[in-house]
Amino acid sequence: MSTSAEQIHQGKLNIEPQKGKDKRLFIDLDICSSGQCEKCVIQCSYLYHPGNNGIISVAELATYYLVCRRCEEAHCVNACPVEALEEQEEKEKLLVRHNMRCISCKSCSHACPYGTIYPELAPLLIHNCDFCLDRRAWLNDPLCIQTCPYGALSLKEAGPEMDEHTFLAGDNLIVHSTHWDRDKV
Repeated sequence: MSTSAEQIHQGKLNIEPQKGKDKRLFIDLDICSSGQCEKCVIQCSYLYHPGNNGIISVAELATYYLVCRRCEEAHCVNACPVEALEEQEEKEKLLVRHNMRCISCKSCSHACPYGTIYPELAPLLIHNCDFCLDRRAWLNDPLCIQTCPYGALSLKEAGPEMDEHTFLAGDNLIVHSTHWDRDKV
């Protein structure tokens, strides 16, 4: 059963996703943060995603899910003047940003002692990625995959064997990142 994009970005992310043969959006955060591209040039096929905010929301979700250190004292949450960030205790302190509250002041990014809240991932205009779930039947590859010049995006199966540093982030996303491994600290 797929989770809608709205549910994912409103904090209802399945933190125990199941592997399977269905194709999921794959994002390589190592490529995205390598500095190869100065600005994300990926295009989006969804009419309401001008300026590519759809893929930015995927990168934000992946970062909160995988790279965020989930501090004991959440400085990012405390720094937000409008209470737009929330730590979800029932989901292992997973961060969720309430888009309708966020004023894009970037206080959370400045307050994070580890630099894991990237300022470019807290835009004022928010458009959630829908993973092209309803358009994949007639799209060969979503436009975001076709237009990424560095190969950071693709569709992959979440089979029983996944590469090292590759993780499921909810039911529709696979993330590769070697930034930090919680289990090795």
